[in-house]
Amino acid sequence: MTKIKICGLSRPCDIMFVNEAVPDFCGFIIDVPKSHRTISAEQLRQLRPLLNPEITPVGVFVNAPAEAVASLLNQQLISAAQLHGQEDDSYISRLRSLTSTPIIQAFQIHSVSDLILAEKSPADLILLDSGAGSGHTFDWSLLSSFQRPYLLAGGLTPENIPAAILSCKPWGIDLSSGVEKNQLKCQRKIKQAVEICRCY
Repeated sequence: MTKIKICGLSRPCDIMFVNEAVPDFCGFIIDVPKSHRTISAEQLRQLRPLLNPEITPVGVFVNAPAEAVASLLNQQLISAAQLHGQEDDSYISRLRSLTSTPIIQAFQIHSVSDLILAEKSPADLILLDSGAGSGHTFDWSLLSSFQRPYLLAGGLTPENIPAAILSCKPWGIDLSSGVEKNQLKCQRKIKQAVEICRCY
């Protein structure tokens, strides 16, 4: 069954929405000022205890100090780190020396050369995206011969989940803006997305 992650939770009601729908993962964007979904480490500490223990919390970071990421992982405030900046192999190696929790590395996919880079990533799992928070899909036909398990992101909505899963056969899917209304998480859309994903 395809996994599903709902990303960009920032309010107590967002936690309530995912607790009801029970996706496999949820994402907290931590200290990324350019994102309207960003939260601080202190806000994470307030939100995390509200989360259904069946849902795995993921911290999303952009060029954060490895020590800061590891601290949140080792405090068990998050169970995995998702890297969305220019973090390279040496950064991942450094993070691995500080924590044993899973690492997800995101890649923006514009061409086959981007997929070649993604396939070589030392991260435990990769995420293939059209661009950080762009709300648009990329050319899924590029994935026709891609073998490595991945999370598919970028422009996914409850409406196009079936086509995405049938066309790309991802290990999992990642939604954020596609389950929002007026830039706020929508309870109905989150529930709908999870229910549709569970059919595949």
